[in-house]
Amino acid sequence: MFCFAVVDALGKAVTLRYPANEVTFFRMLFGIVPALAVCLCGRAIGARIRNLDLRGQTIRAMTLIGASAFFFAGLPYLPLSEAVAIVYSEALFVIVLAPVLLGERLFLRNAMSALLGFIGVLLVIRPQGALSNWIGPAFLISSAVFGALSMIQIRRIKPGDDSGITVLFFTVVGTAVTGASLFFAWRIPTIEDLTIMALLAAFATAGQLLFTVAVRRANAAALAPYTYTSILWAALLGYVIWGETLSVVPMVGIMLIVGSSIALAIREEPREGPAV
Repeated sequence: MFCFAVVDALGKAVTLRYPANEVTFFRMLFGIVPALAVCLCGRAIGARIRNLDLRGQTIRAMTLIGASAFFFAGLPYLPLSEAVAIVYSEALFVIVLAPVLLGERLFLRNAMSALLGFIGVLLVIRPQGALSNWIGPAFLISSAVFGALSMIQIRRIKPGDDSGITVLFFTVVGTAVTGASLFFAWRIPTIEDLTIMALLAAFATAGQLLFTVAVRRANAAALAPYTYTSILWAALLGYVIWGETLSVVPMVGIMLIVGSSIALAIREEPREGPAV
């Protein structure tokens, strides 16, 4: 989780100077090499690519690209910890969208947990009248929605798809799509900023690999509380780098988001119970 918090901090550092699509492009581009290296450690790439659910993987890649781009677009507008907390509400959107897209039942207690989480999002955003105050939160909520769609799409992909090829496919598609967007927004980066974006991609890859190992050794319920420690790391990095502090209201909102999301993660779906 520390790796992901570093990615968020590095992302904010460069999004203050570069458009979000450019930051997303370099995050994808510099991620190709480590993703390819992971794939080369397994069976022959050709055989694994032939068995790939191309349509399902493409949809998932596009939703992840949207989540990443909207996240980087929203980072400059809010303190780092608040931005990360809003994006972590994606688990709440999964609860809302799964009944519509997957036909799953929405149980009452899950719905109540999601409602408390969304109240937390409102407390973090602290909506005000000026339109400019909504730009950052709107980007971050859009990132959470696209992240939720990506999580839902994972359930639709063929179970046999190789995880390494999945990461490589997403990275290559992401590089191509965001590369095309550079015609609309581009600023020539300095060597220093290219180094930061390369570090961003390296920490993102390291975080994904470490998280994958953790998931294989422990269930989601056990990992859920640790997942949200990235918000604490983000708060610390935001304070050290930019002097960001949290007031009481957003802190309460963050606790509601984290608490409701953890409750949803560790709670097993009941065999019987009210559905809404």
